[in-house]
Amino acid sequence: MEFFNYKSKIMPSKGKILVSEPYLPDPNFERSIVLLCEHNDEGSIGFILNRLSNTTVDELLDGIKNFDLPVFIGGPVEQNTLHFVHRYEALEGASAIGEGIYWGGDFERLLFLLETKQVLPNDIKLFLGYSGWSPGQLVEELNTDSWIVSDRVNEELLFETDTDKMWQKALKSLGGRFSIYSNYPIDPRLN
Repeated sequence: MEFFNYKSKIMPSKGKILVSEPYLPDPNFERSIVLLCEHNDEGSIGFILNRLSNTTVDELLDGIKNFDLPVFIGGPVEQNTLHFVHRYEALEGASAIGEGIYWGGDFERLLFLLETKQVLPNDIKLFLGYSGWSPGQLVEELNTDSWIVSDRVNEELLFETDTDKMWQKALKSLGGRFSIYSNYPIDPRLN
């Protein structure tokens, strides 16, 4: 069993979100929300939900036309790979990561479902790369107060919240001192 000293009662696990502390020094994760899709003895994998790239899926992939879905930066690892999270339960190969939230699956089938409007653009988030932690690394970061673990992920936060407001909304939903964190300035020297 790994040593875990984290102050929160909520342990990291698949389907939880990580909310970065206000002054997390890593520019890859500044004011970020990460959806954890895996957390086990082999490490952790997740996607930054509120870091929009400047490209769309049809600009990235040859042969895909008229799919101007935004693509997010999932994290600093393997940014040459495309991943997706969605609300379509019946997609073959998809892995459930929370109530009404799924990861991956048959991408060609998903494109067909989008084209035939069986899946709407608001039902999917696409990511370049991912956020990854080696065994014990995430726990170490939790012990140094880099992240807040929340079980308040839901479809509305993930698919319907403006990315510019997501970090603040996640902190406010936690209440208490976290609500105060949501108002911290990016650079306190300018306050």
